[in-house]
Amino acid sequence: MLTYPIAGKTVFITGAAGGIGAATARTLHSRGANVVLADRGIDATSALARDLGGDRTLTLSVDVTDSAALADAVDRTVHRFGGLDVVFANAGIAADPPAAIATIDPAMFERVVEVDLLGVWRTVRAALPHVIAARGHVLVTASVYAYFNGMTNAPYAMSKAGVEQFGRALRAELGIHGASAGVLYPGWVHTPIAGAAFGSNDITTRMREIAFPSLLGKAIAPTRVADAVVRGIENRSARVMVPRRWVPISALRGVLNPVTDLIAERHPELRRLLRRLEESAGPTGKSPQTDTPR
Repeated sequence: MLTYPIAGKTVFITGAAGGIGAATARTLHSRGANVVLADRGIDATSALARDLGGDRTLTLSVDVTDSAALADAVDRTVHRFGGLDVVFANAGIAADPPAAIATIDPAMFERVVEVDLLGVWRTVRAALPHVIAARGHVLVTASVYAYFNGMTNAPYAMSKAGVEQFGRALRAELGIHGASAGVLYPGWVHTPIAGAAFGSNDITTRMREIAFPSLLGKAIAPTRVADAVVRGIENRSARVMVPRRWVPISALRGVLNPVTDLIAERHPELRRLLRRLEESAGPTGKSPQTDTPR
């Protein structure tokens, strides 16, 4: 028996224009939820809303770095549906191309942290009074990078580690209100944010193949993540790990992390590839970079 059936609930989703967010919106809608599609990409979310049908959807143009815009989006959600039960803080970006800490554009580094970590905080903070009133659920998107070495992806990895701690603390605090929170830990997923590790950048593609051997380096479809997300919400799960092959890696992180860190530091081919990546960036802070959305 489900702890928290999603039918009839209102779910606010950031990063809803594609990937995990869009796939989750489709699954939630098919299960009878009202879905709020919040993203900067209004064209994509509007197209998704048309596919889903308008009765139980609301499309909002929202930048998660803007607290006022998020507060307004939550107000519009409550006005439309009469309340807000679940918030899925999922918006995220990564530097493209990936870069070492020594050569990344400082503005890009801070932009990733602004969206991936502080954007989660702002999203949850705007929605939290309504979620508490509804005794609902909060889900925040972290990553296996919350505990796996984040070389060439440091701003993303440090943000996801912060999101994990945020979600764990929030779950402990919401218990006294009858509400709950959970953390989503996707592995590799076929979304734009993973493109540099799957062919669009030959250096980081090869680095992934070395650092994530066998099944750990395989990407899954966003629909698999969406199914796990909905199960996690309906069971008020503290942790949603998908694919499940990452569960023992997380459980043993205290033992495995020193080993994987040593590999990252000393593996001869990884060192050669890292030097190539740094050289391709040019002068420190001058590499041509854009943010790649989830």
